[in-house]
Amino acid sequence: MTSATARSTALYLLDQIIGEGRLMSDLVAGGALDRLDPAERARAQRLTLDTLRGIERADRIIARFLRKPPPLTARNILRLGTVELCHGGDAHGVVNELVGLLGQHPRYRKLKGLINAVLRQVAEDGPPRWNDLRIPRLRNWLREPLVEAWGKGAVNAMERAHFAGAPLDLTAKGDPAALARAVGGTLLPTGSVRLADHGRISALPGYESGDWWVQDAAAAIPVRVLAPQPGEAVLDLCAAPGGKTLQLAAAGAEVTALDLSERRMARVTENLARTGLQATCLVADALEHQGKYDALLLDAPCSATGTLRRHPDLPFAKDGAEFGALIALQARMLDHALSLLQPGGRLVFCTCSLLPDEGEVQVAEALARHAGLRTDPAALEVPGVEPGWITEEGGLRLRPDYWAERGGMDGFYIALLRR
Repeated sequence: MTSATARSTALYLLDQIIGEGRLMSDLVAGGALDRLDPAERARAQRLTLDTLRGIERADRIIARFLRKPPPLTARNILRLGTVELCHGGDAHGVVNELVGLLGQHPRYRKLKGLINAVLRQVAEDGPPRWNDLRIPRLRNWLREPLVEAWGKGAVNAMERAHFAGAPLDLTAKGDPAALARAVGGTLLPTGSVRLADHGRISALPGYESGDWWVQDAAAAIPVRVLAPQPGEAVLDLCAAPGGKTLQLAAAGAEVTALDLSERRMARVTENLARTGLQATCLVADALEHQGKYDALLLDAPCSATGTLRRHPDLPFAKDGAEFGALIALQARMLDHALSLLQPGGRLVFCTCSLLPDEGEVQVAEALARHAGLRTDPAALEVPGVEPGWITEEGGLRLRPDYWAERGGMDGFYIALLRR
């Protein structure tokens, strides 16, 4: 059996994502990186993500040297090589290994000569052209509704944020300023700590002692809006992968974390153990759960279109066909979650989506369905939140192009509801 390398693994991931519509997270959880050492795992993921982000530019460069597109695996080899070469990769190493990988495919080895010739031309002509090409655009199935919602200028800015990728954000269990000093990061206005450059995450100071966890700055805001108090009974619906559960527990709340996925809830349990925090973890259907809580956080299943700067595989693995079902599920979950609140309780509804139908519209329709339900815009006035992010119906809209000079943030919608 041929030994796996970062490039061969990246090629496999690209074939699965683009050809089979699979998500990177599912492939990694299924063991796609298990044959690699930690450094090569990180490199394989970086090569894959860089290629997905730059695939439009790569295709434009490659097209100059092809009469017609080759089969997918050969095309992905060209894309992978073009992106690496245009990012400064060593031409000899890149070309030789990728041509060799194609030679291992019985169906495509006859294309070795073509691939070798194209990659050598790309190595010479591609790097000078790379930055002259436009910022890659979102796929049409997603770009069109986003342009309708936010306008072309805003979507162009989001695409710049997506292409730039995402820095690493950490949430501190204790003092965020102390954490920033310990890891050499920047303290953001909302209290997250940002690292522009980092090595292996588990090698960072404070990982083993559980002083922090990885969580995008935008994803940390819903709990800050909920403002959990020590001793409050708080339910975290759809809790995995657990960053918000850890925030709730660190605030001293009596936390129940619930998710439908046993595999994903195992990650929550692991992170609780690493950080020394406590929560009751349940694997169950959110729509069937019963009980009464002082406060509730519903991070509802959604299109995840707000996370593309970290997950550029999503537009290739999805096509928007699930939007209608997700929107209906969100409404059902929101209605059920409201029934679990104690009198006078509060609920944060949030989605990591850029689509108003999964945020602003969802809350506006809930307000119309439930007499006496209201948003609490004052709860959104947490440190770092800018007034212009608060929406007409009383929610909070976050977008990837916000904080562009700091490295952006995930797209999120957040609203605090009270009866």
